[in-house]
Amino acid sequence: MPTVPALAAWEPAKPVEFVVPAGTGGGADQMARLIQGIIVKHKLMKEPLVVVNKSGGAGAEGFLSVKDAKGDPHKIIITLSNLFTTPMATGVPFNWKDMTPVAMMALDQFVLWTSGSGPYKNAGEYVAAVKSAGPNKFKMAGTGSKQEDQILTVAIEKATGTKFIYVPFKGGGEVAVQLVGGHVHSTVNNPIEAVAQWRAGTLRAQCVFDDQRMPFKAKVTDTQSWNDIPTCKEAGVPARYTMLRGIFMPSGVTPDQLAFYVDLLSKVRATPEWKEYMEKGAFNPTFMTGAPFTQWLEAAEATHRSLMTEAGFIAAGK
Repeated sequence: MPTVPALAAWEPAKPVEFVVPAGTGGGADQMARLIQGIIVKHKLMKEPLVVVNKSGGAGAEGFLSVKDAKGDPHKIIITLSNLFTTPMATGVPFNWKDMTPVAMMALDQFVLWTSGSGPYKNAGEYVAAVKSAGPNKFKMAGTGSKQEDQILTVAIEKATGTKFIYVPFKGGGEVAVQLVGGHVHSTVNNPIEAVAQWRAGTLRAQCVFDDQRMPFKAKVTDTQSWNDIPTCKEAGVPARYTMLRGIFMPSGVTPDQLAFYVDLLSKVRATPEWKEYMEKGAFNPTFMTGAPFTQWLEAAEATHRSLMTEAGFIAAGK
């Protein structure tokens, strides 16, 4: 009697769309394209993964496309904290619970950057200069409006008694270029978005907005490692903020479909390319799935609601 072959677990039957709810060149876009490259290089998936940027409406375009794809396992999305901020700021009919959480891939850091040719040797000196100049004399560049960079800018203002002119741009790459060009005075870019300019000496890393210094001790510039950058609290700027890099699917997918992507992303994380990227970008490489990830998301949503309310960024009716 012939044996019946065991049914294979689910896997994609056609190309998978990988949505980036942000512009090109920023941290989310870079991470998505790295994941895509690792999957191709290590042959982790038979079907191609196609990265698609949908940045309209501060990422709402991307989130709504996944919300509307209920039950479609051939669509995944990489998220940043606009997962929380965009619906709160715009009133767009979307919440992270409209999707299926797959995995937290990492937490991204924020660094206060100033020009490499500028006079400020540390964050305390810079903030003192901003304060003494009076309100709206110094420009802080960031990605988007009422998103992470502007929320963090407001947190800095509240912590230090300063007031910046906040200047929004489309992505972290453009933000770094604006600072190098002297068009603005500072940014709070993620490490990966400014590392090339830091290495070249055109930007100066002043402090990191976290409770601990970054653990990576290999020299990035001629003189400094990520670990050499003080926390902002150490530097006299008592503000902190970290950002989610997570993967979600549409709602209504099956447990087998979810399990495929959890397994796929676990394999991605085990590669040398991923580990090198975590160090190069000075990420906090925390990985979460299942109930712990859902609990983290609930707490992060509450934190963002509090920060957004304080900044006056909540849309009417939200």
